[in-house]
Amino acid sequence: MDARALSFSVLVILIASATLANGYSPPTPPPTTVYPAVKTVEAAVEGMVYCQSCDKYGSWSLGGAEAIAGAKISIICKNHRQQVSFYKVFQTDSYGHFYGELKGLKMTPHFLDHPLHACRAKLVSSPREDCNLFSNINNALDGASLRYEEKRLKWKNYEAVVYAAGPLAFRPDHCPVTTAPPPTY
Repeated sequence: MDARALSFSVLVILIASATLANGYSPPTPPPTTVYPAVKTVEAAVEGMVYCQSCDKYGSWSLGGAEAIAGAKISIICKNHRQQVSFYKVFQTDSYGHFYGELKGLKMTPHFLDHPLHACRAKLVSSPREDCNLFSNINNALDGASLRYEEKRLKWKNYEAVVYAAGPLAFRPDHCPVTTAPPPTY
């Protein structure tokens, strides 16, 4: 080994020994930055499902209608190419109200993929045997459009933009024949 290389190696070892003997330790990394949790903004749909009364059959009136508990409705969304991009069935509560999050709905920057343009609410089934035929109230046969009514639900790390659908209604499969004269307008 060359004398110069040997003296250099000895010098490096002495410097390392002196440094460690004086309590040197490598600097600790800075603490990791804690970022706040990402706030999730979801889209949701809510509405009511009724049984239209026999005396309002053939109209869009819900006067005298009863809410249907356990009715099923679907939310169907199509992208700007008219391909189904979201489908989910929701069930009404004991008051005939449904609320469903559109988790999994993929929205692109294209304005036609927005829930107001892309999604529709449709009747699926009624648990009532005496009221299980679809009505076309609010165009439910083709799918009722969603409405934005400036409603939001907010929690710490969650926010939902709530769209309204309907109200939707089934109609009775049999209505008694009435002898009342037809209404005059």
